[in-house]
Parts: sequence; C-alpha cells; structure tokens
Amino acid sequence: METEKIKFGEKLGYGVGDLASNFIWTAAGMFLTFFYTDIVGNSAAAVGTLLLVARVFDAFIDIGVGAIVDKTKSKHGKARPWLLWLAIPFGISGVLLFSAPNLGSVGTLIYAYATYLLVNIIYSAVNVPYGVLNSMITQDSYQRSLLNIFRTLCAMIGTLLVSTMTLPLVDSFGGGKSGWFGTFVVYGSIATVLFLITFRSTKERVKPSVVQKDIPFKRGFKALFRNKYWIMIALFILVSNISVAVGNAVGIFYAQYILHNKDLVGLLGIISIVPLLIGLLFVAPIIKKFGKRNSAISGLIISALGSITLMTDPTNLTILIIASIIKSIGAVPIAASSFAMLADTIEYGEWKTGMRSEGLVYSAGSFGAKAGSGIGAAIVGWLLALGGYVGGQETISAAATNAIQFMYVYLPIILTLVLLVTLIPYKLDKEYPQIVEDLNNAKKV
Repeated sequence: METEKIKFGEKLGYGVGDLASNFIWTAAGMFLTFFYTDIVGNSAAAVGTLLLVARVFDAFIDIGVGAIVDKTKSKHGKARPWLLWLAIPFGISGVLLFSAPNLGSVGTLIYAYATYLLVNIIYSAVNVPYGVLNSMITQDSYQRSLLNIFRTLCAMIGTLLVSTMTLPLVDSFGGGKSGWFGTFVVYGSIATVLFLITFRSTKERVKPSVVQKDIPFKRGFKALFRNKYWIMIALFILVSNISVAVGNAVGIFYAQYILHNKDLVGLLGIISIVPLLIGLLFVAPIIKKFGKRNSAISGLIISALGSITLMTDPTNLTILIIASIIKSIGAVPIAASSFAMLADTIEYGEWKTGMRSEGLVYSAGSFGAKAGSGIGAAIVGWLLALGGYVGGQETISAAATNAIQFMYVYLPIILTLVLLVTLIPYKLDKEYPQIVEDLNNAKKV
C-alpha cells in the first residue's frame, strides 16, 4: 500500500497547495520591500531589518509547529487537518499584510511587524504539515519525486501569475494603497479555496515501521542532528531560499533602475518561470535515471553558467533574457528534488535513530524558507540602504545602482557555489533502497 502508484488527481490536488501558498508568500517576497518603501514610505534599512527579524524569529516557530504536527491525531490524519483549520486564516492574513492604515510613521512600522509576523506564523502552521503530507501519502521515493514535481509546477504557476498579474491588478483597483488591498483580497480568497482542495483530494497512508509512543520534543530534536542528510538538505534549502529571496525582492528594482522600465518585472517573471514550468514536465525520467542529488548538482552548474552569461552585459535586455532562460533550465532539477530529498531523510532518521518524526524533519523545509527568505530580503534592504537608496525617486545614486547589480548578477554565483559544496557529500540516493528494505523488514518482526 505504501508504494502504490498515486493517481493523477491526488498528485494535482497535493500540488495546488503550493499554488495557494505562493499567492501570498511569493507576492510578499516579490513586492513587500517595494510596498513598504515606495507605497507606505518606510526607509529601506527599516524594511530590511523588519524582514530579517520577523522571518528569522518566526523560523524557529516552525520547529515547534513540527513537534505539534508529530503529536496531532485526528480522523483526518496528522497533516491534512491543518490545511482545513488554517485555509481561511491564511487568506485573511495576506489581505492584512498588504493593508496600510494611516497610523503615523511609528504606528505603521508596528503594524507592518505585527501583520508580517502573523502571515509568517500562519504560513508555518499550514506549510509544515503540507510538506509532511508528501511523506505521509507514499513511502516510494520516485512517487515522492513526482508529488514534489506537481508541487513545484503549481508553485511556479503561482509565481508566474503573481509576477505578471499583481501590478496590473493593483492598477485596476485604482493604484496606491487601495489597489494593493483589493489585489490581496483576490489572492487571499483564491489561496483559501486551493488549500481546501488539497485537504479534500489527498490521503495519508504511511505508518511508522514500529508502533511508537509520542516522541518527547527534546529527544526528537536531538535525533535530527544525528541525521547527517537532514543537516545537508536543511542547509541546502536555507541557502536556496536566500538566493530566491534576493532575486525576487531585487527584481522590481532591477527593472526600474537598471532596465529603466518597472513594467518589465512581469517579463522578468515570465522568462524566469516558463522554461522552469516546461522543464518540470520532462524532468521525472532524468531524476529516475540519475538520482535527485546528481540531477540537482547538474542544475546548479547550469544556473551558474546563466549568471556568468549575464555578467557580460547586465544592462542588455537580450542577454538578460538568454541568461534568465539558462538559469531557469538549471533550476528545474533543483526545484524538483529538494523537498523530495528532505522527505527521504525521514526514513534515514528512522533507520538511524529508531524515531520517526515527520513534523520535525519537515520543519527544516519551512525553517529554511523562512530564515532564507528573511536573510535574502534583509540583504536587499540593507544593501539598498548602504547604497543610499531612497524610495520614490526617479533617479538613484551610482552606489545604489551598483548594489542592485551586485545582488541581481553576482551574488547568485556566490550562493550557487555554496549550494554545490553543500550537496556534494549527499549519498542518500544510493543508500535509500536498502534503508527502506530494512524498515519494512522491521515491520514484519
């Protein structure tokens, strides 16, 4: 039963959960720095600090959420009920995030902290169990990869929709603060419905190899650090999200001040995502043949070549398009593999320590997304401030221009090298079949 083929409807139903997340999460990553600086009027330095403090603080909440998910018992399972409970609160929190009541400079900043923390906390409470659900649907490594591909496809569709629709929607709702509020009423409503679809269309099947009592948090947390592959993938997800967050947050500034056309942010989104979407349709056989780790390493090398291409002339739109397509192709196996690799570390941890704790293991994914996106967004805010950037100006200083170019062109190369070093020692693809066999034998004893 644990290795049965998962039907298309369940794979798609699982995937649209990440589409739901990205209507709020990706929008925050792409536009929140711009919203806070150019619409609300906060300083870039204050925004950078806000994004770092809120996300890194909240990233630790993910670990607590993971522990709670491990102890969850309901007629719907341990992961699925969280999607039901938090679908509506998640949608509402996104609307509040892009609301900007007139509270004065201090009050506005306090409101930003409060709503941003709220979004992050609710995102943790829905996204950690959503990630856990992958490992609960099936124990088959390849089926998990397919589920992750559906998840990533839907996430990329969400990113594409958000990057191309947001500014036109804001304008259609009248622009300014009211335009952003109206746009996120739409996004929040869609996210709510999609999470409910995921809840209805999925099923939890996988059970521990041996019947176990609730694992005390302290024991479970210590066990994580005996799981070397979990440490590798947690670090990989963290650095990946730093890179993605920097690219998302700086994109609108790159379009406005380097390419001198803010509306090109939609084009940047399309050329970054469409090749990735197409690639995800064909990547499964590659992962099956070469393994998740080898496929991801190949993708990192291709992505680095894309960034090097952009170095030749960062202001040339044609070169930017070519470089973005190359980087997007490189991102295909990385996006398809990362959370599937994280799921495989659950079995390794169970085999290594005798304890199975899906929630704690998967909290690494959400922790990496939170802390990574917080660090990435903070880097953008701080480097903009270091360059003397002031929101709402027609022209900016040479130092601010250089900061934007560094973040968009050169920093991704540095982070890609870090990811390569992190992934090279990962050998679980080869060890996994024997580990699952050992666990299944333990069930029969």
